[in-house]
Amino acid sequence: MGWVFKFINSSIGKKFMMALTGSFLLIFLVIHLIGNLTLFFGADAFNAYVLTLDAIKPLIRIIEIVLLAAFVIHILNGTRLWISNKKAKGQRNQINGSPQNSDVFSRTMFLTGSIIFIFLVIHLGTFFWRFNVSDPMGFADEHQYYNMVVYFFNIWWYAVLYVIAMVLLGYHLNHGFQSAFQTFGWNHKKYTPWIKKIGTIYAIIMALGFAAMPLYFLLGGGN
Repeated sequence: MGWVFKFINSSIGKKFMMALTGSFLLIFLVIHLIGNLTLFFGADAFNAYVLTLDAIKPLIRIIEIVLLAAFVIHILNGTRLWISNKKAKGQRNQINGSPQNSDVFSRTMFLTGSIIFIFLVIHLGTFFWRFNVSDPMGFADEHQYYNMVVYFFNIWWYAVLYVIAMVLLGYHLNHGFQSAFQTFGWNHKKYTPWIKKIGTIYAIIMALGFAAMPLYFLLGGGN
C-alpha cells in the first residue's frame, strides 16, 4: 500500500485526485441543477421533489458523505498544488527573472475555488442546515421548502451573492472540465478543441442555470 500513498502525494497523484473528485462534482452539479429547476414549476413541484429526497434519506446520507469526502479531497489537493506551484514559480522567477506564462483561468483557480468554498459554507448554512437540522423560521417543520427558498432569494444581498458565486463557479468549471480530460490523458489534437467547447458550454449552462433561480424570485417570479 506504500506505493498508493506515494502516488497520491506526488504531483501527478494530486492532479489525478483533483481530476477524479472534480469529475464526480461535475456530475453532481448536473443532478443538483435538474432537481432545483423544479423551483420554476411552483411550490407543489419543488416541495414534492424535496419530500422525495427525504423518503430515501438513508441513500441521500450516503451520497452526502461521499460528496463531503470529494469536496475535502478536492480542496486539500487544490491547496497543496497551489502551494507547490507558488514555491516552484518563485524558484523559476529567481532563475529566469520572469514569471511563467499561464492562462488566466489556471492562475485564478485557487482564488475562484476559495470564494466558491466560502459561498458554499454560507449556502449550506442557509438551506442544508434548515432543511435537515433546525429551521428557526419553521418552514421546514411545515414542509414549506419552496417558501423558504423564495424568502432567501428575495433578500437582495443574498441573491446578488448567489449570482456572483455562480459566475465564479462557471469560470472555475470552464478550466476544471478541460483540465480533468488532460489529467486523465484524454487529449488529442483532433478532439481537444471539442472538449474545450463542451467544457465552456457546460460551464455556461451551470452558471446560468443556478444564477437564474435567485434572479427569477428577486425580480418577482413565483408570486
